[in-house]
Amino acid sequence: MIPALIIAAFLLLIAGFARSGAASLVRTPRADALHDAAEHVPGARRVAELLEERQVIVPSINIVHSILLVGAALPAAWALGTSLEGPMLLVALVVLGLVLVIFGDLLPRAIGRRSPRRLAYRFALLLSLFITVGSHAAEIMSDDDGGISYEVGDGDAEDQEEIELITSVLEFSETIVREVMVPRTDMTSVQADASLTELLRIIAEFGFSRIPVVGDSLDDVVGMIIVKDLLPRLAGSDRPAKARNVMRTIDFVPETKRVSDLLRDMQASKSHMAVVVDEYGGTAGLVTIEDLLEELVGEIVDEYDEDELLLEQTSSDRWRVDGRLSVSDLSEAVDVELPEEEWDTVGGLVLGLAGRVPVEKEKFELGDLILTVERVQGRRISEITVQRLVGAEEAS
Repeated sequence: MIPALIIAAFLLLIAGFARSGAASLVRTPRADALHDAAEHVPGARRVAELLEERQVIVPSINIVHSILLVGAALPAAWALGTSLEGPMLLVALVVLGLVLVIFGDLLPRAIGRRSPRRLAYRFALLLSLFITVGSHAAEIMSDDDGGISYEVGDGDAEDQEEIELITSVLEFSETIVREVMVPRTDMTSVQADASLTELLRIIAEFGFSRIPVVGDSLDDVVGMIIVKDLLPRLAGSDRPAKARNVMRTIDFVPETKRVSDLLRDMQASKSHMAVVVDEYGGTAGLVTIEDLLEELVGEIVDEYDEDELLLEQTSSDRWRVDGRLSVSDLSEAVDVELPEEEWDTVGGLVLGLAGRVPVEKEKFELGDLILTVERVQGRRISEITVQRLVGAEEAS
């Protein structure tokens, strides 16, 4: 009896590690993992690699977790069955079920959710093993009888769109707010003590229907202004003297919250905007209901939106690049393999090459490319010129 219970306890412990590690992993932003990997934090690089295919994490670990729980239940039930009988056996089996659910699933899941990054880094090797085993098990269990191929041909455009939509929904369920928010550096806001003239100027210049209101700094968001609230008061006699006289309250959400949960909360509260805060309570960015929906259906453009050009080819071997452009998009445009292990954006790539905040007109050579920093805003690289070395294209 004792050896069987020891085996059951061991398998239950491993199942708990798997559940808590997975909960921590899916709440870890890949950008944070890449940053920690650059600082040589143990386990961060492996976590960043796992997050490249975020959609396979939960299904793969769920398979392994289920196998471990069943493996723990069998020897425990056998041990109880050989030593107890009647009502006592029934009570013991009920308690066993509760123990498996609480200590094998609910409690580890709650611990993992409270510890993004930390537990993921600690269990990185174990999680990598579980994802590998789980993905292979999923392939074995997949229905491929008869060698039927489900690849989509060139003429199946509607099927391709459905597949892309389904994929978006699956990825949406695991995406966190930090991945879709407008960064703090790109936020448009108005001071709480701003005059009506200044408020109208900002509304006319940027065209937003909702604008956050801040106090002394961007970390001090005190509310938001909805343009529809302002219009009746402009037509009446009670014209607001300052922005704070017409603002509403605004919601605050953690950057690790799932976008699927936030969308449900916004639907319930009928709010369309929220401020994203980091673990220290500082403002990390801003998220709107439109940002969430765009994760599902793609870019939503209305008649007031202006096309934002992140990449412009100015000659056959020269490009103007916004620092927010992804490294993969630049690599595809210039047809040159670029490193994507540590940085998601071209601005981050240049920061990595410099090892510091570069100055304007500073040049960096990367393979067949020369990257020139054209504009730096504070500590952010906003514009880069990319030039291919003469003769590199013919040589490639």
